[in-house]
Amino acid sequence: MDEITTEDVVTDEVSTDEVSIDEVIADEVVAGDDAPMVDDPWTRPGKWYVVHTQSGYEKKVTANLEARIQSMNMEHKIHEVVIPMEDVVEFKNGKKQTVQRKVFPGYLLVRCEMDDESWYCIRNTPGVTGFVGQSDRGQRPTPLRRREVRTFLAPKTEGEQAASRPKPKLDYEVGEAVRVKEGPFADFAGEIAEINADHMKLKVLVNIFGRETLVEMDFSQVAKL
Repeated sequence: MDEITTEDVVTDEVSTDEVSIDEVIADEVVAGDDAPMVDDPWTRPGKWYVVHTQSGYEKKVTANLEARIQSMNMEHKIHEVVIPMEDVVEFKNGKKQTVQRKVFPGYLLVRCEMDDESWYCIRNTPGVTGFVGQSDRGQRPTPLRRREVRTFLAPKTEGEQAASRPKPKLDYEVGEAVRVKEGPFADFAGEIAEINADHMKLKVLVNIFGRETLVEMDFSQVAKL
């Protein structure tokens, strides 16, 4: 079980050969998918892939991969390496502050033209343990779909969501099943593991890429199943 925090979290590795993007995110077409975005990451050259790394070393692996891309002259095929981040509000020493945290500890998003050369460059980078969505040896990894790209690379911050949130109700219980209504985990189901009534926060166990991850969110971000 992982807990998403502002610090790097070391977690057990999972076999990326057994994890499929389709097992994690539903393939529904949601309203707004066709709406134009300023600098839409979906329209950039190449496709986006999820790369599994040693958890807690995402920044180091990103640096390793960027150096490897340069040394192998792969800039024309591997365009971008991203650690998905989101802004969250935390209370520290009684003060409210906005900090950044990783959306998916242990994973990077890479935009590239996938072929044998780019696959070899990425897969053999120190700290990379595999691609998500590659179930068979020799099979090309599965790229992210448009909805997933927009969700992971343009998550709403808590400040942007605050205006549309209804007043939360204090009627949740530990162990209760809920559905996430908004944010990068929208439409995911989970189980309440902890309740902080003072700060109107919940910690919910969500299954992300085949592993249970503890995610903190506001009462108003979830709904009972």
